[in-house]
Amino acid sequence: MADAPVGSRDELAAYLALAQLPGIGPGRLRTLVAAFESAQASLQAPRGAIAALPGFGRAAAASVRTARLENGREILAEIERLGAAVLVHGDPRFPLLLREIPDPPVLLYVWGDVSLLSRRAAGIVGSRNHTAYGAAAARMLALGVARYAVVVSGMARGLDAIAHAAALDAGGSSVGVLGNGFGVVYPAANRELYDRMLAHGCLITELPPGERPHAGAFPRRNRLISGLAGVTVVVEAAPGSGALITADCALEQGRTVLAVPGPITSPTSLGCNKLIQQGAKPALSAGDILEELGVECAPTPVRRLGANPPVPPELTELQQALWRALQVEAQHVDALVAAVGSVGAGTADVLTALTELELRGVVRQGAGMVFGLVR
Repeated sequence: MADAPVGSRDELAAYLALAQLPGIGPGRLRTLVAAFESAQASLQAPRGAIAALPGFGRAAAASVRTARLENGREILAEIERLGAAVLVHGDPRFPLLLREIPDPPVLLYVWGDVSLLSRRAAGIVGSRNHTAYGAAAARMLALGVARYAVVVSGMARGLDAIAHAAALDAGGSSVGVLGNGFGVVYPAANRELYDRMLAHGCLITELPPGERPHAGAFPRRNRLISGLAGVTVVVEAAPGSGALITADCALEQGRTVLAVPGPITSPTSLGCNKLIQQGAKPALSAGDILEELGVECAPTPVRRLGANPPVPPELTELQQALWRALQVEAQHVDALVAAVGSVGAGTADVLTALTELELRGVVRQGAGMVFGLVR
């Protein structure tokens, strides 16, 4: 069907009222509005006519007849009180990429910068129970991607939150897809991140204000994460994790999936290594992700032999060792780990230190996890 824009406040309220009904998902709601030409007319449609629609029946028809316009008006008033908005499928601001996915949402609650939903984006997702390596990798990738594209993730504890925060730290933008309604901060530890996302990013959800998270909401949320993104990157994921569900959604949507390789002894890297074994492109740098998005990045500056500049102030011992190792030329992260072995730093420590140096403008990352000093 071709979706018509919602033309009045009461028509939008009718959409909201119908969307809350048990058993009336996006597919049935689209069928209903198409059959009766508006959400308001659907509220008044005869029960028999509703029951005769494809995919309906007596129970669904009885559910539709219980909908009340006033319920939708109350939801709309709460959204407006928060300063948020509702986008229905026919709204020109509705994300084009989400129109194209199987089982697209009929409406989205949006809070923050709505324009981010139409920008080029990469999804970065991963485990709640991550390793230090996973945290460093998620931060490094999000920092690099955020300079050129929006970072999308699920606002969950762990690597999702790290990816969002890194994108904002880089001065970029991020979209958080919630498994609950606005006004509910879940997990509670993400309160500060929620505030930052509202100030500099955007939050979206299919659920009405005040609705608590529940198990069934998260798989449906995951399809929106991948749906908004041209490419989805899995940083760490144990078998059966939500991050792998997001990857499956991306593949079903015809989107590209990348995975960060990890130690074969690490349970949290098992899912990523399996994805790579099955054909996913390894994500070794932000450049690998941006390449899939069609973004051309400036090459990493290479510092050759010559006069050495003074050591930047206030560097840690590890950062100083990395700075010295990069004086001659840019190097792969594995070479840097070997070069600074005398200070007892592992890969995660080196990645974290490089991220901090990158934030200070001392180093820059190029393709293939090669780092060089900024001239």
